[in-house]
Amino acid sequence: MSAVEAVNPWRPLGPCSTDACVSAPAAAAGTARLAARLAMAVLVLAAGVPMSFAGRVRASWRAPLTMTWARMLVRALGVTIRLTGDEEQAHGRAGGALVVANHVSWLDPLVVAATVPSRPLAKREIGEWPVIRTLAAGSGALFIDRERLSALPSAVAAVADALRAGDTVIAFPEGTTCCGRGMGHFRPAVFQAAVDAGAAVRPAVLRYREGTATSTRACYVGDDSLLASLLRVAATRDLAVEVTLLSPVRPAPAGGPQARAALARTELARTAETTVRAGMEDARTHDRHPHPRPT
Repeated sequence: MSAVEAVNPWRPLGPCSTDACVSAPAAAAGTARLAARLAMAVLVLAAGVPMSFAGRVRASWRAPLTMTWARMLVRALGVTIRLTGDEEQAHGRAGGALVVANHVSWLDPLVVAATVPSRPLAKREIGEWPVIRTLAAGSGALFIDRERLSALPSAVAAVADALRAGDTVIAFPEGTTCCGRGMGHFRPAVFQAAVDAGAAVRPAVLRYREGTATSTRACYVGDDSLLASLLRVAATRDLAVEVTLLSPVRPAPAGGPQARAALARTELARTAETTVRAGMEDARTHDRHPHPRPT
């Protein structure tokens, strides 16, 4: 894969396309199974509206309701989530952190929200979609306007405030998606929030699989449409996503000149990216040399 070409700190161009990257399913779901999955997904979406209002009424309900709803929607589409690594953060015992992961699909925020009590960092356009706007607000989503660089400081400040309040925030610092066989570079902008709040960064690896092989069926790349990607997911049998939570990375104190703060966030982004890349490579090595099953 070629390197990701940066356009702005939030929105680089990705190297992947559906024609080059998306392969046929190892096993396809039949017509009846596909229809049932889509119908169930619609029901879960509808159920999410009253759940989102309940989350706004009482903040303590927000994370558990969001986790429950996200799990229901991912499962309705036929996707199984497998959590590995440090589960302490997944159960909310480690306090607030900035969770950063490689970005493959529109499913990624749902998958992480289903495993970690958290608030997603979402693009502003989502806040304009009917129903989705309501669901995002109920989850406590923080919105960023990727078209306006002038909005960058306020977006970073909002994430930092959430981290100081003890919330865990999900971010995908590549700013774009790759098909899952590789990843782009982590942009440093969002890491400034962790530096400002003195919060830990929790790298995570997302890997979609069919059996033991990496799957590109869930990817959302190039000129792909959300509907086309959703239909691919629902039409694939035995699609699973592994969520591997890695050890936390803590920012160096940045108090002082602006240049020192910039260096701190850049180093933090580089360390987190290196950690995620290593986690992806470990998964590929495991595929080539699987451990024997216990007898």
